[in-house]
Amino acid sequence: MPKIELSNTTKVMPPNFLSSLKRHTRPLIWMAGIICATIAVAVIIAGIVNFIGYVTIRPTVPSISVTYGHLDRIRNSRIGLLEVQMKIVVRAENQNARAQASFSHTDFVLIFDGIEIASLMAHRPFKVNKMSYLDLHFLVESSAIPLNPMQMQHLSWSLNRNLMQFDLKGSSRTRWRVGVLGPLKFWCHLNCRLRFYPRNGSYIPAPCSSKDK
Repeated sequence: MPKIELSNTTKVMPPNFLSSLKRHTRPLIWMAGIICATIAVAVIIAGIVNFIGYVTIRPTVPSISVTYGHLDRIRNSRIGLLEVQMKIVVRAENQNARAQASFSHTDFVLIFDGIEIASLMAHRPFKVNKMSYLDLHFLVESSAIPLNPMQMQHLSWSLNRNLMQFDLKGSSRTRWRVGVLGPLKFWCHLNCRLRFYPRNGSYIPAPCSSKDK
């Protein structure tokens, strides 16, 4: 039987599709990377400076509070109409020793038994000098407010026990500048319960300040 000899075959390597050309990073990409890194470092440094400045200076947030009130008149008719007249003093206070504070959007609502009976508003922004305060005197005069039977009963009960309660809600926007920290903004909110003796109209003092919020 004849022998069949296998000849040596040459192995064919698969084609190399990888380019032998070296890719060079474009200068614009390097420049963009350097700019981004610089901005990131600047933001970090600014944050550290602001934090150190805040801890060092410890700025005091301006505040608003109720310091006085008087119930001048309260009338209720047999058909359930309520009329109220009172004085309320709201104090805007700035305890910062190095900065003047400005107050704006100062607006409050007086409420009795869930009914908004009057609006108190400072129509213009105002400023308070450093380590000082400004008293806002509001004269509240409500129109005839209709009450439902339950509210009429509540009003009668309050008058009989000589204790009237009202809610005062609202806010004021403050702005002041603190050294390296720059201008700071903050909303001061009030949510207080005002109590009066209706027989003589005197106000029962109680804590009512945005500092408590």
